[in-house]
Amino acid sequence: MNKPLRRISVFCGILILALLVRTNYLQYVRADELNTRDENRRVRIERYAHERGDIIVDGGKAVTGSKETKDSDFKFKRVWQDGPMWAPVTGYSSQAFDASQLEKLEDGILTGNDDQLFFDRTLSMFTGSKDKQGGNVVTTLNAAAQKAAFTGLGDKKGAVAALDPQTGAILALASTPSYDPSTFAGNSNKDSKAWQALQKDKDKPMLNRALRETYPPGSTFKVVTAAAALENGLYTDIDAKTDSPLPYRLPLTTGNLENEGNIPCENASLREALRMSCNTVFGKISDDLGNQKMIDEAAKFGFNKDVYTPVRATASIYPKDNRPQNAMAGIGQASNRATPLQMAMVASAVANDGKLMQPYMVAERQAPSLDVIYTHEKEQLSQPLSGENAQKLQEMMKTVVETGTGQNAKIPGVTVGGKTGTAQHGLNNSEKPYAWFISYAKTDSGSPVAVAVVVEDSKANRDDVSGGGLAAPIAKAVMKAVIDGKK
Repeated sequence: MNKPLRRISVFCGILILALLVRTNYLQYVRADELNTRDENRRVRIERYAHERGDIIVDGGKAVTGSKETKDSDFKFKRVWQDGPMWAPVTGYSSQAFDASQLEKLEDGILTGNDDQLFFDRTLSMFTGSKDKQGGNVVTTLNAAAQKAAFTGLGDKKGAVAALDPQTGAILALASTPSYDPSTFAGNSNKDSKAWQALQKDKDKPMLNRALRETYPPGSTFKVVTAAAALENGLYTDIDAKTDSPLPYRLPLTTGNLENEGNIPCENASLREALRMSCNTVFGKISDDLGNQKMIDEAAKFGFNKDVYTPVRATASIYPKDNRPQNAMAGIGQASNRATPLQMAMVASAVANDGKLMQPYMVAERQAPSLDVIYTHEKEQLSQPLSGENAQKLQEMMKTVVETGTGQNAKIPGVTVGGKTGTAQHGLNNSEKPYAWFISYAKTDSGSPVAVAVVVEDSKANRDDVSGGGLAAPIAKAVMKAVIDGKK
């Protein structure tokens, strides 16, 4: 080979090598970056080229589906059954606006692209299956409980969270006002207008109030304060008198902590103080224990950290604060903030003899063949209180429902424990308060359900806003739906 040909061959070899390096760089090093670029429609076209797997409730009922579209290169779009009722559970999946919650977190399973489905995809190559299929996500949600929660809230603004105390399974997760994810699942002008309208809605229908909104928990937090008193040995007998003067002056201030009405709270026992919801008793308990012990007990119930269900729930906050603010936080006011899920966790830990289970709502993942590729294993999150103290607190909450402020939650033939709350709202309590109720139901086989309800009813008369009046009946309906389903 003469010298010029040799140079040309070397040069061509270098070009081929450069081409191979560049090709491998693009296909392997930058693959993920290029796949996710907005300009790359091929990946998105492929994503919507086949039907999406379903989100399942009640062990077998699909609340989602897929619909073939026209006049679009995206062949299928997502649809929902009773979209507004299930949106707080599923989230949305949109050709134009991405996805949220389970639809986002479980996208790999639902589209069929997850590594867990590698064997299933490989098998389909040999069986001759041409159509790619998505897998299913089986949730823990109870359809009857969800309907009771959603119907109970009605046109009121609020949220409901219900758990199985023995496993941590989420049974209901409702938020109102809600939205229908089907209205913007496509990529048409109509879908875009529906999306924009939701973004501008002052009532924030896309906000998941059960997981992402924090409220002052009001008197429902007195359950945590009572647990702190028992766990720290401040009081051991729930029927003995407490050291609770009336009036009670907030520490380091010249003002008194008031009770609602003229109720006999002076030196009231823990049982009576919870039954009548004595601010003075629980405010003083919080001060007697001190801010750090209150923070520590609240943390055992899940406060001050995010909770993953797997959808993230905003952290509820028991604050580090001065003495007078700590006394107010002990009755669920000041800077104390909680999500409905968090307060359901409080009720569930008490019902489960002091054991708090990790909340979850994905029970199984299924391959397109319906083979189970993942099963959730229940997990204890913490032990906020001993079994003995939990049983004492159960007795206290039971009294609240039997003869106290929570009588609207009574269920014939079922033991129900609860706590009402009416939380102040706005500067100097200028806004209508939030109505709370937390509860659990107990049968011969243990406690199948614990519930938290919060209602922001801006339409109600201020004097009519109460946890026992607005929230307790909703909790009762949810608990009854779960119990009736087990008969």
